[in-house]
Amino acid sequence: MTELFLLFMAASITNNFVLMQFLGICPFLGVSKEVPTAFSMGLATTFVMTTSAVVTWLVETVILIPLGIEYLRYIAFILVISSFVQLTELFVKKVSPPLYKALGIFLPLITTNCAILGLALIISMEGHGFIQSAVFGLGAGVGFTIAIVLMAGIRERLEFADVPEPLKGAPITLLVAGMMALAFTGLAM
Repeated sequence: MTELFLLFMAASITNNFVLMQFLGICPFLGVSKEVPTAFSMGLATTFVMTTSAVVTWLVETVILIPLGIEYLRYIAFILVISSFVQLTELFVKKVSPPLYKALGIFLPLITTNCAILGLALIISMEGHGFIQSAVFGLGAGVGFTIAIVLMAGIRERLEFADVPEPLKGAPITLLVAGMMALAFTGLAM
């Protein structure tokens, strides 16, 4: 149990996919303007990461390795990820049309979020078991949610801050992202 807790904490905090491994930067910067939208995107990404972690582990363990077709790993993983993204997109569209509209193009772009494909490949490379894969996927999703919500909170506050004109917009956002990455690096030591 301790091993699973440490795996979860490592995936969510000390090896945060966004701030430590720099995976998933596009939605991190694109959807982090308002906390509610960022939180919803984080939940959607957490769902896709957790389910994809489990299913890609199953696909690799039950199909790819026994058949000796590990070279199809990328294609298989992308198919699994895109299936879960479509399921998530249909659910959000049905349950909350305003949220679906707020997330815009970033919701279907979860498919190309390199954090999710990176997660599946890391699970494969590190040889995690079934439960470990689920915990790792959940931890990575929670870490993504923490990072994007923190960034959204900071960006909301920056709207009312006296930011020098040359730093407004993308420059201050990138500076904040860099400072957040430095802070998370300190947690890893």
